[in-house]
Amino acid sequence: MEKNNETLSVLRHSTSHVMAQAVQKLFPSAKLAIGPAIENGFYYDFDLTDGHAFTQEDLVKIEEEMKNIVKQNLSFEKYVIPDVEKQIAEFKAEGEIYKAELLEEHKNDNPTLYLTKDKDGNVLFNDLCAGPHLPNTSYIKANAFKLLKVAGAYWRGNAKNKMLQRIYATAFWSKEDLAEYLHFLEEAEKRDHRKLGAKLDLFSTRDELGGGLVLWHPNLAVVREEIENYWRTEHRKRGYVIVNTPHIAKSKLWEISGHADHYRENMFFIQKDEDQENEDQFILKPMNCPFHILIYQANRHSYRSLPLRMAELGTVYRKEKSGALSGLTRVQGFTQDDAHIFCTPEQLVDEINEIIDFVADTMAIFNMSFEVELSTRPESYVGEIENWNRAEAGLKEAMDRRGMKYDINEGDGAFYGPKIDFKVKDAIGRTWQCATIQLDFNLPERFDIKYQDKDGSMKTPVMLHRVIFGSMERFHGILIEHYAGAFPTWLAPAQVAIVPISNEKHIDFAEKVYKKMRDAGLRVNLDDRSESMNYKIRESLQDKKIPYVCVIGDKEIDTNAVAVRARGIGQAGVMGVDEFISKVKDEINSRSSESFAKSLVKA
Repeated sequence: MEKNNETLSVLRHSTSHVMAQAVQKLFPSAKLAIGPAIENGFYYDFDLTDGHAFTQEDLVKIEEEMKNIVKQNLSFEKYVIPDVEKQIAEFKAEGEIYKAELLEEHKNDNPTLYLTKDKDGNVLFNDLCAGPHLPNTSYIKANAFKLLKVAGAYWRGNAKNKMLQRIYATAFWSKEDLAEYLHFLEEAEKRDHRKLGAKLDLFSTRDELGGGLVLWHPNLAVVREEIENYWRTEHRKRGYVIVNTPHIAKSKLWEISGHADHYRENMFFIQKDEDQENEDQFILKPMNCPFHILIYQANRHSYRSLPLRMAELGTVYRKEKSGALSGLTRVQGFTQDDAHIFCTPEQLVDEINEIIDFVADTMAIFNMSFEVELSTRPESYVGEIENWNRAEAGLKEAMDRRGMKYDINEGDGAFYGPKIDFKVKDAIGRTWQCATIQLDFNLPERFDIKYQDKDGSMKTPVMLHRVIFGSMERFHGILIEHYAGAFPTWLAPAQVAIVPISNEKHIDFAEKVYKKMRDAGLRVNLDDRSESMNYKIRESLQDKKIPYVCVIGDKEIDTNAVAVRARGIGQAGVMGVDEFISKVKDEINSRSSESFAKSLVKA
């Protein structure tokens, strides 16, 4: 069997059946729900009717039983259900209510079972499944699968249904591939932005504040300030105007935009008091685009004034299920680095390419590459089909003109237009959705915005929705994991720590160096605690992840110098205070991800 992504999915799906068989042997009360292959493995949902909750020790036992099953070289056999109603009754009699429900739902789709048989043809296990599966269990290597964790999962993803127990697992063709993936998981665990957020005092969320609402602590606020400074400078350089808009608006605005009909379940409505019954309903904004259209409408425009590029760091609010919320990467209140470009059809392709350049230039600063997807018209959309076809063609033309490789993501566009999605790759190879370009012929028509063309006629502009970082919360979560909390010097909350060897003998000079560095614009700490020098150095470089530590002793005072230690490098030598400040500032101004001390050590 050829080993590729498609057959790997078949391997994992087959292994999920083995896991279900093992679970039912060890835990007879377990009833089966669903067990699909997913991107990096598979899972299976179980209802343990005796109330038992799976433990880590249980996972070890299940793994051992799976190995026993695999060794038996059992076959997987497809079985077309001849009498669906009879099979439904059998499932119900066995207590397999979830399988019965699924079969009832798919009874007109030629449903099949997959039977697991021994060499004598005895059926040891069966599962409602469309397949495909491996021929037999010999393809599953006993040392190439791993059960990972248990989590809760509502049946059908509906919080009104029963909570089931989901076992996540993975499987590969070889033990080497499994070992590589487990190492990846360990590295991802170390980089978890939620853990690093607490360890490095970056951010927090609180129950009394509300799920998905983030408190930015001073350390992460510094990182955000630096990125916002870059954002503002770069936007002005590229011809954008920066605006600010309110956090709430009347429901009338969202009715015009179409959000009230197509996005209602994700919107927060402000409760009216009893004495406000006849007043307008207000809604927390889920998007910035209608506000920018109102700003466009405030003035007359001709083809000479286009393109108009309007940008905002606008905070929006979108309702999410509580179970979906996660740290900074899935929140309910977040700031988008939003922009809307109003242009003529002739300007469209050039504008798209300028945005692509902006994304590429920005991600290069963070040493991130990206992949691109074109998402096309969804089932629920607004506007005329002709406009959608023109929009998709325009996005394709822009990417084809520059020879970009991209995948088509059918039906995943926004309700108002197709989009280009940029999926950035972090330091350990994971992809994250960040930048996007959405082409919109619909909102300009809904708001009836116009510009005067060369011939004097009034025409409707094309509108581009665009973000570079996406959600600032999400992007900072990605950055924390990308850098494993060790931000490059230009972003680091504290860039330098000064450590006097002896507070009694060296503190006066250390304070002078501290003041000089602070006045030069460096973010610097003076560590004058009574702890040992080695402890303070280790804590600054390893625990707090500060890029540089400057140690001061007798020799440094005599030569007006500092002994430099660099994060991840160690001792980088002794240099004059002014020289050190100059090198650090050059590193900051270049937004380099590499320490200047690296070249000193190599030399």
